Amino acid sequence: MDSLLLTGDCFTLLPTFPADTFDFVCFSPPYDNIRIYKGFPPIDRIALGRELSRVAKPGAIAAVVIQDQTIKGAKSLTSFRWAVDWVDSCGWRLFETCIYQRNGVPGGYWRKRFRVDHEYILLFVKGSRPLYFDKSKLQVPCKTYAPGATDSLNRRLTSGGTLATKVFDIKPTKCRGTVWSFKNTSMEGNRLKTTHPATFPDKLAADLICCFCPAGGIVLDPMMGSGTTCVQSAIYGRRYCGIDIAAEYVQLAEKRLALEVPPEVGI
Repeated sequence: MDSLLLTGDCFTLLPTFPADTFDFVCFSPPYDNIRIYKGFPPIDRIALGRELSRVAKPGAIAAVVIQDQTIKGAKSLTSFRWAVDWVDSCGWRLFETCIYQRNGVPGGYWRKRFRVDHEYILLFVKGSRPLYFDKSKLQVPCKTYAPGATDSLNRRLTSGGTLATKVFDIKPTKCRGTVWSFKNTSMEGNRLKTTHPATFPDKLAADLICCFCPAGGIVLDPMMGSGTTCVQSAIYGRRYCGIDIAAEYVQLAEKRLALEVPPEVGI
């Protein structure tokens, strides 16, 4: 399958794809009417989850970047409902939940609440374990590293007893945890990208793609918006299928692909 950008409703287009087509799914759905999009209808998250499960390969990960609106002083719980519904009704399992921490968000003057500087990255898996999982690009410096340094691990059993202490060498780097910090999109300097009302950072998409999609694999974004998932897929040697109901946003993604993907690396 070649890379594709498609204009139309994903609920209409996804059924045209064979089962077990995509290696990785990555998107941020419109949620809680926080932004006005061009023509996007209300989302049936259960119907979407079932259809994405059908077209995803066994072992595929679906990454959903989402947050909750504050309504009358309380959270909408949309992200939590999304997780429970997909696990209970759509054939997905929740592999992990990561926090996307937005660095550099001005946030206004929050007199009665904390400033919201995070979103959730819900990582669903189709099956028992990911088909592809490469953490090598998610390494961060280990603060306790020094040449020859060691540490120990005390392992406790469910009975309350302990196993023998395990001593290990401290390495210069370690895998990132479940809190992922990125500069806010407005700090990337991409004015073309920010013509879309809701975006996530290029590096967020790149890290997810490199971690969960093999080289040459196919990434699906059923609500691609500004096209970030497709652009990063192309840059990192993955094929892509981006769908958006708004022709204007498909054209935006086309422009970004032409401008941001080096010809020698794009697919």
